[in-house]
Amino acid sequence: MTNKKNSSLMKNIFPYFLLGLVICATFIILDYKGNKVNELTTGELLKAVEKDSITEITIMPKSSESVYYVEGKLENYKENESFKAKVIEAEIDTITKYINENDVETYKTESDPGSSSILYIIVNVLPLVIIVIASYFLFSKLASTNKNSVDFGRSRAKLSDSNFQVKFKDVAGLKEEKEEVEELIDFLKNPKKFQKLGARIPKGVLLVGPPGTGKTLLAKAVAGEANVPFFYISGSDFVELFVGVGASRVRDMFKEAKRSAPCLIFIDEIDAVGRQRGTGLGGGHDEREQTLNQLLTEMDGFGANEGIIIIAATNRPDVLDPALLRPGRFDRQVTVSLPDSKEREAILKVHSRNKVLGNDVNLTNVSLRTPGFSGADLENLLNEAALLAVRRNKESISMNEIDEATDRVLMGPAKTSRKITDKEKKLVSLHEAGHAVIGIKLEDANEVHKITIIPRGVAGGYTMMLPKEEKIGIMTKNELEASIVGLLGGRVSEELFFGEITTGASDDFKRATNIARSMVTEYGMSDLGPVQYEQKSEGVFLGRDYTNKTKNFSDQVALEIDQQTRLIIENCYAKAKKIIKENEDLIMLLSNALMEKETLTKEEIEALVNTGKLPEVTSVTSEEKSLTELKQIAKEKKIKGYTKMSKEELAKAIEETE
Repeated sequence: MTNKKNSSLMKNIFPYFLLGLVICATFIILDYKGNKVNELTTGELLKAVEKDSITEITIMPKSSESVYYVEGKLENYKENESFKAKVIEAEIDTITKYINENDVETYKTESDPGSSSILYIIVNVLPLVIIVIASYFLFSKLASTNKNSVDFGRSRAKLSDSNFQVKFKDVAGLKEEKEEVEELIDFLKNPKKFQKLGARIPKGVLLVGPPGTGKTLLAKAVAGEANVPFFYISGSDFVELFVGVGASRVRDMFKEAKRSAPCLIFIDEIDAVGRQRGTGLGGGHDEREQTLNQLLTEMDGFGANEGIIIIAATNRPDVLDPALLRPGRFDRQVTVSLPDSKEREAILKVHSRNKVLGNDVNLTNVSLRTPGFSGADLENLLNEAALLAVRRNKESISMNEIDEATDRVLMGPAKTSRKITDKEKKLVSLHEAGHAVIGIKLEDANEVHKITIIPRGVAGGYTMMLPKEEKIGIMTKNELEASIVGLLGGRVSEELFFGEITTGASDDFKRATNIARSMVTEYGMSDLGPVQYEQKSEGVFLGRDYTNKTKNFSDQVALEIDQQTRLIIENCYAKAKKIIKENEDLIMLLSNALMEKETLTKEEIEALVNTGKLPEVTSVTSEEKSLTELKQIAKEKKIKGYTKMSKEELAKAIEETE
């Protein structure tokens, strides 16, 4: 056994040793080609001494043989040319006398380099040893790199570890979705219960939904609940520059999974590898398509993968290949949609576990004011509120921070330092008041919750209008028209009360036009009848759409579509103008209140509508507001010397001004 190891070691080291010799020989050859050395006899050297032609000389004694080695240069030599000679001890005196009598650059060794064995080893053997060792480490590194290059085809899937501590209790909402994946875990734990009735568990489950709804979190919860091996990988980990690598990784992943069966495999963002084939310009048969073909074969092809369940997540199911979605592969799709108000409240409770909330925070109200927020949005909202509370030196998160955080998530941070002229401020206040009055007076319009003229993002101000009741997504024709009327209210108010129109309504027009055109071409809500002329398309397959693009209507119908869209917009514009003219006093009331306070809450808007004035402000005490908030209020009220006042003094000064 030892002989085999020694033989293997010699076999591994010999190539490097041979390489070292080759390198040394190369250096010698290069040195030989670069430097010309002439060998002179003793007589030739003495003639050179007589002619006085030596310019440089080095004498190295060799005591063991009584012979001196002499090296140097002559007058007619080139820069890289030199001589060497052996001189016996009897003749060295002549050369030494010549050196003493002439100005010759001399290097004379006092000791014999050959007399020291250590010096001999250092000069002659050590460089060779260093070269061989350096070559060994260099090529060992190259060998390691080559070994890794062979691993290109190895699976990048990772086996779950203690980091997967997410349980179903940590996934708020998603009741039906959790039931679907709980069935998978139940099958893995007790397969006989299903086999008894001849049931076949789905081979693949596809989690579909908008970004941030909790698809990956749900998969992590499956890993936390399951007592089986759990492999996880991203779809992009299959795609590689080299042809065939992705397919090899798929094969290796299933090979490892078979060894650990029963097990779960989670593929995140599967659309990176599962996009529909043949959609590139010119058809195409690239590396990604080969990887997809191998994935299709492994999931339900000629081989059997009993006990392997695949969970995949994507927010783009429309781009996936149909073969990937057929029964036998991903034969169950679980839609993870945006949460409703109850689910949002549960999500907020989960994300507020490690946060200190004030007594005035009501998560039920927060959930009602955040329709359309995903789980990721709600987590970000509470995190932004916590950051604001820290920035304001507060000990807990209040509703003020949550309100501000909601605005930051929707529109971006407030641009309080931006200088706005009184004319711009009045214009924005009239514009936002126009939106608000439509929401207040039009029956099918959304409810107004907040108005502000503080710039955020690219908007000079905005009106927060939320549905009166949360719906599943179905809207009536009257509700769609009310949305258009509300969007046009800002421009109508500008035109009637400011005397001119501005660019501030451009985004309103864009959204109103999209709704109107969809009513005509998709929803069948026009005189053109219940016909769908257009479909929502985001141009995800340029090659297919470019080559197979067809027109589903004539030029005459296209003209009628434009006419019907314009008719809807014009009717809604006229309706908005009628409502705003009838409520001129309310427009001016809201506008003046906005000029004074810049932001109006739902309670303040209701007070203005019902009583014609803002509600009375309760006295400010030191217990209700922090020092930072009191200073901000004092700054707005222009109280002199507020920066040097204590918390109690500020509260008293503010009370006196009120």
